[in-house]
Amino acid sequence: MSRIALNGGLALLVALLFAGSLMAGKFWVPPSAWFSPDPRWWIIAELRLPRAILGLAIGAALGLSGAVLQGFLRNPLADPAVVGVSSSAALGAVAAIVLLGSSAPLVLFGCAMAAACGSMLLLAGLAWRAESAVAFILAGTVLASLGAALTSFLISIAPNPYATAEILDWIMGALTDRSYAEVQLALPFIAIGCGLLFLTGRALDALTLGEAAARSMGLRLERTQLLVVLGTGLAVGASVAVTGIVGFVGLIVPHLLRPLTGARPSALLLPSALGGAALLLAADSLVRLSPGPSEVRLGVAMALLGTPFFFVLLLKLRRSTWN
Repeated sequence: MSRIALNGGLALLVALLFAGSLMAGKFWVPPSAWFSPDPRWWIIAELRLPRAILGLAIGAALGLSGAVLQGFLRNPLADPAVVGVSSSAALGAVAAIVLLGSSAPLVLFGCAMAAACGSMLLLAGLAWRAESAVAFILAGTVLASLGAALTSFLISIAPNPYATAEILDWIMGALTDRSYAEVQLALPFIAIGCGLLFLTGRALDALTLGEAAARSMGLRLERTQLLVVLGTGLAVGASVAVTGIVGFVGLIVPHLLRPLTGARPSALLLPSALGGAALLLAADSLVRLSPGPSEVRLGVAMALLGTPFFFVLLLKLRRSTWN
C-alpha cells in the first residue's frame, strides 16, 4: 500500500471517529443538532469537543512515541512507559494531591510536567554519551521503578480516604470532564514534543543498519537520543498530566501498522500518530457507552485491550526465536 493511500485512509478514519466521538455518549447528539439553537449542541460545544480534541492529540502523541522508541531501541516491545516519563508525571500529580492538597487542573498539570521534566533531565544525564541503547533502557527502567515506588508511598500516606480515592481515580486514566483549560495546557507541549519526535525519522532509518554503521554514516547518536528524550518527555508528560496513565497505545498501534509501511521506521511515524489518534478516539467513544450511570475508565479499557495483545505478541516473538 502506498504511503499516500495509507495516510489518507487513516486521516479519514480519524475524522470519522472524531465526528463519532462528538455524537456518542449516554445521550446521543445527531448531526442535525450541530451548530443550531438546539440545546443539545451545548453538550458537544462544552463537554465533548474538548474531550475529542484531547483524545486525538494524546492518541497521536502516544502512537508516535511508541513508534519512535521501538525504532530507536530496536525493540518491538518498547513503548512510552519504558523511559519512565509516564510514572514520573503520575508521581507529580499524586504529589500535588497528597502534599499540596489540590486537584485543580493547573496545579495537577504543573506538578506533573515538573516531574516529567525532572525525569527527562535525569534520563539524559544517566544515558548521555552511552555507546549503546542498553544504557537508555536501563536508565528508563530505573526511573519508571522509582516513580512507581514513590507513587505507592504517597498513596500509603494519603491524609484521608477521599484523597486516596481521588488519586486512584486519576491514575486509572480518563478523559471524563476535561475542559478547554486542559486543552490549552496540554496541546502546546504535545505539539512541540511530536515535532521533535518527527525529526528523528532519518536517524531511525540509519539505526536499522546497527549503531556502528549508523555512526559511520555520520549519525550523532547523542543528538538523536536527546530528541527522543525531549520529544517523549514533552508529549507523553503532557498527556499523562491531563488524563492520568493510559497505556498500550504506543505498543499496539505501531505493530498493527508496521506490515503496511515496510521496514523503514521513518515511514511508520505519521501512520502511528494517526493510528494512535484513531484508537484513542474509538476507545473513548466506547467507554461512554458502557451500561450504568458511570463510565469505564479509559486507562482500564486500554489495559484490558492491550494485555491480550501484548501476550499474543510475546508468543509470536517466542515462536520466531524457536524457528
